[in-house]
Amino acid sequence: MSQMALPLAWPADPRDDAFLVTPSNAHAVYLLEHWGTWPVRAAMLTGPRRSGRSLLARIFAAKSGGTIIDDAERVDETDLFHAWNNAQADGRPLVIVADAPPPIWSITLPDLRSRLAASPHVAIGPPDDALTRALLDRMFERRVIDARPDLLDWLASRIERSHLAMERVVDALDQETSERHRRLTIPLARTTLTDAGLLPIRTEDA
Repeated sequence: MSQMALPLAWPADPRDDAFLVTPSNAHAVYLLEHWGTWPVRAAMLTGPRRSGRSLLARIFAAKSGGTIIDDAERVDETDLFHAWNNAQADGRPLVIVADAPPPIWSITLPDLRSRLAASPHVAIGPPDDALTRALLDRMFERRVIDARPDLLDWLASRIERSHLAMERVVDALDQETSERHRRLTIPLARTTLTDAGLLPIRTEDA
């Protein structure tokens, strides 16, 4: 049974949405909440883009008083090295956000590579059932689209399990309903998403 998506209790900024916690990201939340147990004052948070990883890092910084480095693969290695060392010297926890950990993320500076290897790492996984449904519901609500529970269940069981795919699905359905002034239904969603190449063809949907 899927766990219900719950909002994280400490938003980084009043303008941010609460971070929805389900089994797919609960380990990441736990590690960042318990930063005092880290063996060093730095950790790596990885996950696909649009997964909420940056929001979670900002929430961590607001709660802990720590610092974050986002899109770390694009940051100069020497700067990362000094940031890691400063976190140890100052005692302020540092979260390094990246697409993937080394060695998938190639690092040429040996001292940085060894320090990241000593840092705890946690990854945000693909959205599970609860998170997929909750995120779809939130996206439709933002666009003032009436998405009934049966439609949300239907979409959650069929679309690709990625945060980016969910955004593309909602974009396509938003455009279709806005341009044609039509109510969003399962048949309309099936046709729209199949035509857009966003819905795998299944025997039961034929």
